[in-house]
Amino acid sequence: MSAAASPAAPSPDGRPPEYLGDAAVRSIIIGLMLAILLGALDQTIVSVALARMAEDLHGFELLAWVVSSYLVASTVVTPIYGKLGDLFGRRLMLSCALCVFLLASVGCALAQTMGQMIAARVIQGLGGGGLISIAQTIIADVVPLRERGRYQGYISGVFALSSVTGPVVGGLLTHYLSWRWCFWINLPLGLAALLISRRALALLPVPGVRRPIDYLGAVLLTTALTTLLIGITRTGHGDAWNSSAILELYGTAIVFATLFVIWEKRAREPLVPLHLFRNRAVTLCCVILFLGFFNLIGMAVLMPLRFQIVAEAPANVAAWRLVPMSLMIPCGAFVAGRLMMKSGRYRPTQLVGAALVPIMLAALAWVDVRSVWPCALIMAGAGIAIGLQFPSALVAVQNSVPYEHLGIATATTAFSRSLGGAIGIALLSSVLLATLHANAGSAYGGVNTLHDMLTEIASGSAATRAELHATTDAAFGHIFLVGAAIALIAPVLAWFVPDRALRGRAG
Repeated sequence: MSAAASPAAPSPDGRPPEYLGDAAVRSIIIGLMLAILLGALDQTIVSVALARMAEDLHGFELLAWVVSSYLVASTVVTPIYGKLGDLFGRRLMLSCALCVFLLASVGCALAQTMGQMIAARVIQGLGGGGLISIAQTIIADVVPLRERGRYQGYISGVFALSSVTGPVVGGLLTHYLSWRWCFWINLPLGLAALLISRRALALLPVPGVRRPIDYLGAVLLTTALTTLLIGITRTGHGDAWNSSAILELYGTAIVFATLFVIWEKRAREPLVPLHLFRNRAVTLCCVILFLGFFNLIGMAVLMPLRFQIVAEAPANVAAWRLVPMSLMIPCGAFVAGRLMMKSGRYRPTQLVGAALVPIMLAALAWVDVRSVWPCALIMAGAGIAIGLQFPSALVAVQNSVPYEHLGIATATTAFSRSLGGAIGIALLSSVLLATLHANAGSAYGGVNTLHDMLTEIASGSAATRAELHATTDAAFGHIFLVGAAIALIAPVLAWFVPDRALRGRAG
């Protein structure tokens, strides 16, 4: 079939349309990698720039919400983009997500108050949430399942690499230019992604029948997830978990989640087909991805703090020490993709990666972070282990659902990852603050605990510094043991994932 022929839907065995040759697939992949780079980078790129940003915009009390607002917004819209992609086509929805993201990036760069910044970050999250889920679904449209692990490995590697190296990029831009360049840098990358993807994706099929959109389901789901994540985030920022405000948020989340489930069972065209979760592969792999990002984002945020407090490393040095993990994640994803392509199986790589993660986290709990090389080797091992899990879990889900549910199934995996990262940051930060407060006493309580300790370490006596080093190192060790205990769930789940042969031709 020639390139001028009208697009046709992929065949049931997972093969892409015959006219999409290697050159067209490569063009699509390049555009998708740029889109995912944008969506993932902005989750963490501002973390090193927050102090300078709050000083310029006079809003230290709202500092944490610069990160949280983006994460909450991007999480709640992920399944919505997946459904809209199934209804109206991936090309249109990816272009819409990119345009929203770029316009909001300009708003962030031009913000004059912290309120303006948070509002722009919410809108940016609404665009960023669609970039990753739609991009991963497009790969399923153009690559056979048997070969998909290799490409999903590239995409998972870009996502994980962006999440971990964001603080490094943000630190360099803030130090040498301005924190506003953390947002200006999105414009050339986003425009390139938009131009490349729109041209390459012109060959993708577009649905000819317009089905109804579940607007009520979208409102119920968004309300439930927003209140849940805000409650968890506020707990992580120091609010008591049993305070009336937090309990009201959790209660609201439960009520709207219940209403969402009831409505989805009755909706003509449900936003999230609940029957997907009767599929054991979908349910188990979503939980595995949740746990993987729970620990990945936790390490990406907490390890730099540990380097700064315990090893007294400057912020830029602490960010650079994440490089071993950030480099090994795409390596692990690449290995997983090659193994799946050759063997046609995904469960062996899942089991190996899931089993290694708790071992590496336990090792991080005991290692002396002032010893650079042992710490780097353990973090590299953690990166490989996490990289092995992501593409294998995603391909397992895509291999187990019919094509008409491919978009929402893929978006559900992206939603699981985002939710895992959001809950991981909030929960682990909350446990860290509580442990530090219990070990160090009332002098370091509340949301400014880590800032106060950094200030004391920088200006205190040698005895005070040594005491704080020991206290904080023990607290961080406790956090990673908690993470290791939670990560032990993943290999158990991976053992029960159905090990079906991948559909489509071998590479």
